[in-house]
Amino acid sequence: MIELEGVPELIDPVMVAAFEGWNDAGDAASGAVTHLDREWKGEVFAALDAEDYYDFQVNRPTVWLDNGVRKVTWPTTRLSVVRVGGAKPRDLVLVRGIEPSMRWRSFCNEILGFAHELGVEMVVILGALLGDTPHTRPVPVSGVTSDPDLARTMDLEETRYEGPTGIVGILQEACTHAGVPAVSLWAAVPHYVSQPPNPKATLALLNRLEDLIDIRIPLGELPEDARAWQVGVDQLAAEDSEVAEYVQTLEEARDTADLPEASGEAIAREFERYLRRRDGGPGPGSAVAGDPGDGSYLWDPSSGKPRPPRRKPDASGEDPADPPVDPPADPRAEGSPPETPDTPEP
Repeated sequence: MIELEGVPELIDPVMVAAFEGWNDAGDAASGAVTHLDREWKGEVFAALDAEDYYDFQVNRPTVWLDNGVRKVTWPTTRLSVVRVGGAKPRDLVLVRGIEPSMRWRSFCNEILGFAHELGVEMVVILGALLGDTPHTRPVPVSGVTSDPDLARTMDLEETRYEGPTGIVGILQEACTHAGVPAVSLWAAVPHYVSQPPNPKATLALLNRLEDLIDIRIPLGELPEDARAWQVGVDQLAAEDSEVAEYVQTLEEARDTADLPEASGEAIAREFERYLRRRDGGPGPGSAVAGDPGDGSYLWDPSSGKPRPPRRKPDASGEDPADPPVDPPADPRAEGSPPETPDTPEP
């Protein structure tokens, strides 16, 4: 039995989880949970034992100095709790960590043990995948569940995915078998600009989470960060005619597919969100903006490999002769074309 000390009785708690790694393209999902924790000043009440679940040669610990004293931070998964105020207050149990290297079933059982002890009513798992989606259009977010009843009542898709999966898919199935309602929200990140952070995808996940569990999330500077990110990618794409042409092809395909969505439910959802936010504004926040032009790399559509941004011409009007800078190492940006985790095919 899990012993919880210092955790008050929670009000209609919902668990929101995200994990760095294979299911977190552009760090969009883990960034969303970090945003919630920061905005509502979450209090960590538990951390899983890193020795049980992580290979430290894959996820290495870090050392740092605290007033001259050397300390070690181990990679793990932490749980915190935040209270959402308003006319109908409720609590969120936030789970943020790294996809475990081993013992996934035990890992999920431990998470479910906390959910049981805290009286969690539903688990929402956030994920992000690389897809053929243009950065200039709204980020597609899919809501999926393994529970057919939940799919009907909450207007979600019942997952039909078959193939390799990550901890998001395993945790969702563990919840289903334990009788805990579980939903996964997936944001699609453009595969040609996969470097984190991606504030636009993070914002899309938070907007969908608002709709799903009927809360208002203070967004802080995140909308401005998302706009700056898109402007930065626009500038990078404009420097390469091949990438610009590829983006235009994606835009045309997306616009054609979205024509039926330009009415009815889509408009109603946006109007409801506007009404919720009309009173009181977006609320305070301190989301950290990433410089969209610093360290951002575009994928070459023909080769499937990352391409560094072109350097600006020097005073003579010629491109500098310096060799191109290799992109930063990223397991999601190496080798073959990006993999697609457990989400329904479009």
